[in-house]
Amino acid sequence: MLGSDQAKDVQVKKLFCMLHGNESFKKGIMLLLLALVIQLSWCHPGSQRWAVRMADSEIKRNPEPWMIDFRETPKWEYTQGLVLKAILHVWQATGDEKYFQYVHGYYDQFIDSSGNILTYRSDEYNIDRINPGKPLFLLYQKTGDEKFKKAIFLLREQMRTHPRTRDGGFWHKKIYPHQMWLDGIYMASPFLAEFAQKFDEPALFDDVANQIILMEQHARDERTGLLYHGWDESRQQRWADQESGRSPNFWGRAMGWYAMALVDVLDFFPKNHPQRDKIIAIFQRLATAIVAYQDAKTGVWYQVVDQAGRSGNYLESSASCMFVYALLKGIRQGYLDPAFKSAARQGYEGIIKQFITVDRDGTVDIHHACSVAGLGGNPYRDGSFEYYIREPIRSNDPKAVGPFILASLEYDAANR
Repeated sequence: MLGSDQAKDVQVKKLFCMLHGNESFKKGIMLLLLALVIQLSWCHPGSQRWAVRMADSEIKRNPEPWMIDFRETPKWEYTQGLVLKAILHVWQATGDEKYFQYVHGYYDQFIDSSGNILTYRSDEYNIDRINPGKPLFLLYQKTGDEKFKKAIFLLREQMRTHPRTRDGGFWHKKIYPHQMWLDGIYMASPFLAEFAQKFDEPALFDDVANQIILMEQHARDERTGLLYHGWDESRQQRWADQESGRSPNFWGRAMGWYAMALVDVLDFFPKNHPQRDKIIAIFQRLATAIVAYQDAKTGVWYQVVDQAGRSGNYLESSASCMFVYALLKGIRQGYLDPAFKSAARQGYEGIIKQFITVDRDGTVDIHHACSVAGLGGNPYRDGSFEYYIREPIRSNDPKAVGPFILASLEYDAANR
């Protein structure tokens, strides 16, 4: 059997021979065929080009990287960190220096020679502010610029004094006391695990493992295997169940953050760490639960994951991209059984069909992403089903863009 590329070559050569002698017609046909082959190569859902095209589109939409997330003024924010880390992966996959330079531009602007970070305040104790620190490790490794190392250590210092629950879990933010959210595990744990590896702080691995384990203990529903968005140890929040402290619903993106955190943390954990297998088991349990609630018709997931048939619920892109990224990476790394491949493939192809469009100029857009969701605050967010479905839905949200790039790179790796 010929490979697809070989078969295309044979067909083109046959047509060329048939048209030999009619030069003008032959040239026209060859140009048409070339355009068709290029179009097919760009549209193949297993191609790395989806990641490249989305990265290029995001750069086009945001000529300055601080503009990511529809910002009008520069800010050190987790959404920039999410997208820029994904674009760094595109640089690693392609070798195209423009992607590195785009990412470097953000951090060069925000970090001064002493390692101070523009708009960042450690005393806010906001765990989201750790996430944009993730690309700094690679930036420091490539450039050797000490200011990036100083910024890494500045962020590490925040987590040394970050408020904790009684059993040692990091509060999500100082303004949300006594609360752990699934989101927060992604924001800080992979950064801390990489810090532990790169800067030889082995005890930090124990702390990272404890965060992950505590979050599952406090958030996991035994019946479904799904994880509730948040947990309040004080039981003071209106959204918190008075017995368990848990929020009332299974929000897709919250579980997506947690799933991505697990597979990313494991990149840095020592093979012989006593809690490594426990983290893998947690991921396996979550993956099994996630796949059980995958929409059979479309391959993607709903905003409130377990309530597919409820009026107002909708297929949501950011959670779907996060789940697919985590599943594909988990399979590649051997954390998941190959039996998960079918669900991962169906999920990725569903993302392309349900959420991706291409403009006439080639710009790639991703749609149907929940713009934001949280718990408590002002105005108060009660974690109800009605709350999650009424938050704004938008296109090209960075929480969908970044994970789509990551999922596309993993899909390409799985289909090489």
